[in-house]
Amino acid sequence: MSEAYDIIKAHYAASDRGDLDGMVEAFADDIAWTEMAGFPYAGTYVGTDAIKAGVFGRLGQDWKGFRADAEELVDGGDGTVVAIGHYSGTYRATGQAMRVRFVHVWRVKDGAITGFEQFCDTHLVRQAMD
Repeated sequence: MSEAYDIIKAHYAASDRGDLDGMVEAFADDIAWTEMAGFPYAGTYVGTDAIKAGVFGRLGQDWKGFRADAEELVDGGDGTVVAIGHYSGTYRATGQAMRVRFVHVWRVKDGAITGFEQFCDTHLVRQAMD
């Protein structure tokens, strides 16, 4: 597999361990992280601090046991890696659980993660929040 594949695999392994520093270790300074329109944290966040505050911090605050389990990684070549998996967790405010399929598209250049884009059924996420 490619270096890009190994970098993204390491990101998900860090996520599984609850290791935030490990999750962001390979982020480029100007990484662009896009959460899908309709998702609770929709928008594009640029830079590690913005992603930590706007995405990871909010997920930890709003969801009990939130997980992003990548079940398959596809090496697309040219620094592109696609992850296919499931989100799961319980929304703290409602006590409702969700399990939602996702696709993540990652971009890696010169050993650093430069981009992330999320695709998922945002309706199922919102159902847990209502």
